[in-house]
Amino acid sequence: MKKRTIVHIDESKCDGCGLCIPNCAEGAIQIIDGKARLVADKLCDGLGDCLGHCPQDAIRLIEREAEAFDMQAVEEHLAKMQAPSQPVNHGGCPGSRAFTFNREAQPEPSTHQPQRSELSQWPVQLALVPASAPFLQDADLLITADCVPFAYPDFHRKLLRGKTVMVACPKLDDVSPYVEKLATIFKENDINTVTVARMEVPCCYGLVRLVEAALSLAGRNDIPVFTLVVGVQGDTRS
Repeated sequence: MKKRTIVHIDESKCDGCGLCIPNCAEGAIQIIDGKARLVADKLCDGLGDCLGHCPQDAIRLIEREAEAFDMQAVEEHLAKMQAPSQPVNHGGCPGSRAFTFNREAQPEPSTHQPQRSELSQWPVQLALVPASAPFLQDADLLITADCVPFAYPDFHRKLLRGKTVMVACPKLDDVSPYVEKLATIFKENDINTVTVARMEVPCCYGLVRLVEAALSLAGRNDIPVFTLVVGVQGDTRS
């Protein structure tokens, strides 16, 4: 090992928002136990592309003894972050890495009965939903990432049914106004439960942090919160 420039994350400042992750082309930063952490020294090139995306100013470059940057290790690491049958894309956020799925054609359902939409309100985009909308009273909220309805095949039947939905993207949206807006919603309405549905990619964890911050700001930590993680191929876990 030799002294070189490398990323340092101040865990006392980090709130686990995940905004640094999409900007690390090597996948060297992951959210572990609610904090951004450097997975391995050899995965960090020391360029600091992640620095300007931390709202808590928890990331900086330092000089210290560290393993040399290893591009082969980076390629192997990125490959492990994808399914074995998926081609490696050398760079960018795991959430924007391009690949295809090898799916067999599925037979048409035996019934010709059309599937019913379970959407019960409009609008659905978090930015457009009024904090005083009548459908928010006595609601079970579903706060979902944009990609979830496309990946989760039973979205309407198993997830949306009986819920008031709000859609947002923690990576592409300007989420700074969302915390205050959600806090207002939690304060001014009788919310029964909150379900957060996010994709498995690291940057989508920001949606969970967004809801947690809004509940804390509103002083409504009494509202039960459930999290559903959806894989890019439609599998789920809580």
